Amino acid sequence: MSTAVDRSAARLLKPDVLARLGSLDLVARTVVDGMMSGLHRAPHFGFSQEFAEYRAYSEGDDLRFVDWNVYARTGRTYIKRFRGETGTTLNLLVDASASMGIGDPVSKLQTARWLAASLAWMTRRQRDALSLAIIDEGLREVQPPSSRPDSLPRALALLERTRAGEGTDLLASLSTLRASITRRGLVVLISDLYADPEQLVTALQPFAHAGQDIVLFRILAPEEVEPSVRKVTALRDVESGNTTIVAPDFLEGGYRRRFAEHDEALESACRRVGAQRVTVRTDEPLDAALQAWLRLRERRGR
Repeated sequence: MSTAVDRSAARLLKPDVLARLGSLDLVARTVVDGMMSGLHRAPHFGFSQEFAEYRAYSEGDDLRFVDWNVYARTGRTYIKRFRGETGTTLNLLVDASASMGIGDPVSKLQTARWLAASLAWMTRRQRDALSLAIIDEGLREVQPPSSRPDSLPRALALLERTRAGEGTDLLASLSTLRASITRRGLVVLISDLYADPEQLVTALQPFAHAGQDIVLFRILAPEEVEPSVRKVTALRDVESGNTTIVAPDFLEGGYRRRFAEHDEALESACRRVGAQRVTVRTDEPLDAALQAWLRLRERRGR
C-alpha cells in the first residue's frame, strides 16, 4: 500500500471526519475498507466463493445458502459453507450507561457505536451469525443471534437509536446474558469498564469455561486519561449524581495513580480469563485499535 494512500486513509478515519459521514452503515464500510487495506491479510474475517462443505441447517441461518437440491432428494436441510467462513457467532455487548455519554466532541458511546457497527459489518461480510445487546443497569435491548441478511441492518438500526442511559451494572447484565449465549463464538464487550476487576472476572469466567473467545474494548475519553483541571473544582458523577471536590494536584498525582492501578487490575483480570483487551480512545482513529486487535488474534491463531 502506498504512502499516499496510507496518509489519505489516516485522514479519513479521524473521529471528526467519521462524525460527518452520517449513517452507521457508511461509517462501518469506511472503517472496515480502510482497515482491511492496511493489513496484509484479514485473519478470521473475509471469505471466498470456493465451496468447502455442507453442514446441517440451524435456526437463524441464511436461507439463501440452503441447498434445495439436497433437500428435494433427502428431505434434509443443509447449508453450503465456503472456505474462509468461520461458522461462528459474534455476540456484541455495548455499554450505554451514563458514563458512556461523556466525551467532546465525540462521546464514548458514539465511538462504541462506530466500533460495534464495524465489527457487525465484518461479521456479516463473512456470513457469520450476529447478536447485539445494549446494556446499562440491565439488559436494555437484545437482538438474538442470526445469520439472516437482515441481521446487519437491524443491528445498525438498534445502534443508531441507542442513547446513553443512567446507571450501569455490567456484572448483572453479563450474568443475565450467560444463559442466552449458547453458540460458541466471540463475546465482545464494548465499555469504559468502570467495574470492580475481581467481580468482572467472576462474571466473565462462565463464558471462558464455555469455550467463548472474550474481547474487551475499553473506550476512554482523553479527559479521563489526562485530566486538565487548573483550579479546585466540583465534579459530579453522571451516574450516581454524587459531587466530589477535587484539586489540580490530586488529579496530577492521586487520580492518575488510581487510574493506572485500576487499568493494571483490569489487565490482570483479562489474563486470568484468557480475554483480549484493547483500549480505544475517542480522539484517535478507530481503525488503529481494530488493526491491533486483528493482528493480536492472528498471532494467537498461529
